[in-house]
Amino acid sequence: TGQEAIRGQVFLRDAGFEGIPIVNVEGACASGTIALREGMLAIAAGFYDVVLAVGAEKLYLDDTARSIEAMSTNTDVELMGGLGFQFTGSYAMTLRKYMKEYGWTQEHFAKVAAKNKYNGSLNPYAQYQKPMSVEEILSSRLISWPLTLYMCSTMADGAAAVIVCSKELADNISTKTPIVVAACCLRSGEVTGDDDGQRHVARDAYEMAALGPDDVEVAEVHDAMAPGEMLRIEKLGFCKAEELGRLVDEGYCTLTGKLPVNPSGGLAARGHPIGATGLAQIAELVWQMRGEAGPRQVKGRNSRYPTIGLAQNTGGYVEGSPAALTVTVLKTE
Repeated sequence: TGQEAIRGQVFLRDAGFEGIPIVNVEGACASGTIALREGMLAIAAGFYDVVLAVGAEKLYLDDTARSIEAMSTNTDVELMGGLGFQFTGSYAMTLRKYMKEYGWTQEHFAKVAAKNKYNGSLNPYAQYQKPMSVEEILSSRLISWPLTLYMCSTMADGAAAVIVCSKELADNISTKTPIVVAACCLRSGEVTGDDDGQRHVARDAYEMAALGPDDVEVAEVHDAMAPGEMLRIEKLGFCKAEELGRLVDEGYCTLTGKLPVNPSGGLAARGHPIGATGLAQIAELVWQMRGEAGPRQVKGRNSRYPTIGLAQNTGGYVEGSPAALTVTVLKTE
């Protein structure tokens, strides 16, 4: 829209927010999660008792080129600006590497996309609420091999918000099941060394939450291209890369699978309004853990609803690596 500064003050004004600190946070696709983390830290430090984290995005304009230009700044503009290189190309190159090394196939990617399209069809907040078959996804227009059109997220408008508060106030604010932020960890990308920042930030989160990947019962991961789900769950330690093709075939991450992933539909079905995506993930986990997810509700392993949820969210690219990496772990109280 051209509003490049004081966005929070402008957009929240009509909602009656004034006379309080409003902090603008920018971290590309990870902006919402970073805002949540800042709120959590402010409460933990004792500065505030209640913080509202808001993420919003407006990409549909009468000038599509303007929106694309804005999204292109989610990378190192000076380094990448003249190359005409898009995120789809980066995803595709990584996927081709995994296909060669671990036997992943384009059909596996289409199965993941179809799974998430189905989940999105059950989500009233999803951008795309139509299920699609593996065949429909494979036959859609090729974007950057092996990615086809219906494997990819598109431009989206949207917003999400999360209220965080001190434990002492939780019972006074809501009568619903309290959800605890057990960890909300952030790292910048690592373009030198082993380039494995995603594993490192996941390790940080597991250590902070005092649990491991086997304890997670439901997950929302950053899949701007649906096959990215496979990349994420391997980096998060849920399984090994060489197992993933078989696990996709077996329905490991479906709503009734061993580890339901992206019950919201993920970025390619629920939508990817960039600034809102991280908080939309958190909202989905809270709904799942409170039993409020309707027809896409997943079951807990030892209780009626999941008691531990994980959200993984990244933002931007620097030299081919994610610029901001986040992992958040939620627990029921």
